[in-house]
Amino acid sequence: MVSGDIIRTEGEPKIFVIFAFGMIHDRLVMDKDTFLSLLSVEVADYKALLETQQSDWVVKGFIDIDKNVYTITNDTKVVSKIIEIILIPKLQLFAIKNGLSLELPTAQNYYPDLTFKDKEGNLFAVDFKSSYYENKKINGLTLGSYWGYFRNRNQCKNTNYPYYAYQCHLVIGMLYRQSVVDDNKKTVYGIEELAQIHSVIEKFIFFVQPKWKIASDRPGSGNTRNIGGILEIEKLINGEGPFAPLGEEVFDHYWINFYNASDARNAGIGKPHYHNLHTYQDYLNKQKTILDKITK
Repeated sequence: MVSGDIIRTEGEPKIFVIFAFGMIHDRLVMDKDTFLSLLSVEVADYKALLETQQSDWVVKGFIDIDKNVYTITNDTKVVSKIIEIILIPKLQLFAIKNGLSLELPTAQNYYPDLTFKDKEGNLFAVDFKSSYYENKKINGLTLGSYWGYFRNRNQCKNTNYPYYAYQCHLVIGMLYRQSVVDDNKKTVYGIEELAQIHSVIEKFIFFVQPKWKIASDRPGSGNTRNIGGILEIEKLINGEGPFAPLGEEVFDHYWINFYNASDARNAGIGKPHYHNLHTYQDYLNKQKTILDKITK
């Protein structure tokens, strides 16, 4: 692969990025649909990157300078972070290939995980979201806060750019099955013994969808301020959450005005306006009744 070559033409040289498959890309100005399409094609190859021919995870453990291999846990936070570390260099190449720049957040708890920017300054937000699955459902998925930056969209609250500045907010979904593993943690392996280590996860499923299309109408966990995701794998892959037929505007309005019980008390409204789409519709009908009285 050759990248960043200068092709000389009459006048000033122009920078192009050249790739082994023969395509030459100048820097592009993108819209959200083009970006979604390109990213979906890119992520479709990641299953092969992370799996062996037996569908096991290619990661076996950590290695020290003495070439000892220590196996890892299937803890979801550990697994997701390692997957991200593997994929970020690939996504950097994806950015270069398509004339984009890739920015990582300046703090660990900032949204989003990845910011892509085109030459005109258009921004595209991408978050990694992972979960393990059994049969046709995942264990759970949270899609970020409905507080803070989500409500105050003109401000930088735990973000490097305001929420409104992004053309779209996408999710790279990383689903996997947890393996039945012997107690690897009691054993230290050598490099030559990698084949003896049973991977802690297997059988990846990847997808890319706009956040609003895979969002549920309920919080992600307990009394937290996180948007919950739908649980059915097929619906996640196809972007068939309850807001999908209603549109992004309804998703935004629903979650911007959503309160959990504690926040409703603190705000002085007594109890939440609604807790699912059915009660949200009741809430809107009441608001319309009041508006009708005012405008008569």
